[in-house]
Amino acid sequence: MEKAVLLKAIIDNAIDGLITIDENGIIESINPSACTLFKYTEAEIIGKNISILMTNSDRTHHNSHLFRYKKTRDANIIGVGRELIGQTKNGTHFPFRLAVSEVKYSGRVIYAGFIHDLTREKDAESNLQDYASSLEEQVQERTLSLRETVAALEQTKNELNLSLKNLGDTVNILKQTQGELNLSLDKEKELSKLKSRFVSIASHEFRTPLSLVQLSASLIERHALPYENPNIRKHVIKIKDAVLNVTAILNDFLSLEKIDGGMVQAKCNYFNMKELAVEIAEEMQIALKGNQKILYKHRGSDTSIKLDQNLLKNCIVILIDNAIKYSGVDCEIQFYTKINHKNCTIRICDNGIGIPIDDQKHLFEAFFRAHNTGKISGSGLGLSILSRYTELMKGKVDFRSRINKGTLFFLKFPIS
Repeated sequence: MEKAVLLKAIIDNAIDGLITIDENGIIESINPSACTLFKYTEAEIIGKNISILMTNSDRTHHNSHLFRYKKTRDANIIGVGRELIGQTKNGTHFPFRLAVSEVKYSGRVIYAGFIHDLTREKDAESNLQDYASSLEEQVQERTLSLRETVAALEQTKNELNLSLKNLGDTVNILKQTQGELNLSLDKEKELSKLKSRFVSIASHEFRTPLSLVQLSASLIERHALPYENPNIRKHVIKIKDAVLNVTAILNDFLSLEKIDGGMVQAKCNYFNMKELAVEIAEEMQIALKGNQKILYKHRGSDTSIKLDQNLLKNCIVILIDNAIKYSGVDCEIQFYTKINHKNCTIRICDNGIGIPIDDQKHLFEAFFRAHNTGKISGSGLGLSILSRYTELMKGKVDFRSRINKGTLFFLKFPIS
């Protein structure tokens, strides 16, 4: 009796479901776990065919398996575990594993079915399959991405190889170009030396015959003076003017060559600007034409300034000389100097032929002459030398000009 009670307690508290049926498949007993799985009460299920707990497809198979076993004793379900789909009272389905055992008791045969719920295992298996599918998709995607990356790297490698080849070709070209540049530089240096030597020789060799020509012209003028021959006087004046022009050109060439060779440096000393300007204005009187006049005026402080006096004088002489050459015989050349606590400013203004607008941007280039200069003599070097001298003294040069109205030049130097 105690064993029967113990056995019932074990069955009632078993985790898996337990159902017993007779030979015809009628349910004789069911434990609480099985009732919970199928959502039936014990009273609702006792006496019903076991197929009530199965889906339609499994009902037919289960009945045929039971009939075949009784007839042939061939164990299709008896003693063999299999997976089935259970159907609850409310029609929902769940997977379970069924193990059926044959039990002979009190002269008859009953069958005990042990039911293990597979819902969690199936869910886990489904999740695992989903995860495996996801991993497979990721692997495929990453494999494709890797292939694309490998293809891109291969392309990049090919491009780099081509770039390296092109770079090698470029390096060879650069080396060749460098060699050509070095050769050209050597030739340019050699030409520069030849040019410097030529300018020096030309300056020296030309000065001697020019001096002789000038002296001869003066002697001709002196000896021919008693004859009062106007033609002799006219040609002597032409000879003297030509000598002066050639001498000026030679001086300009020599000055530019010295600047290019770095032989000219600003040597700044204190001097009185007003006194220097008055001296220049007096010296330039000899170069005036006809009724031309130089009007000088100083403004501001009369203190001494520190600049290169010789270079500054050359700059002013170049500007006044140009104003004389490119102005009419009745022109007034205005010459102003001004000193304040920061700058020394020099202005030279004329009412001559002016500078064409298209020519103004080239005005300080060596050997450049404006298109409206006509037969007026000049080397085209004066303003270039002026610009270089001004730069050596850390000054600035600027100008304003209108055709047939005149030109105004500004020179500004810091005096601090």
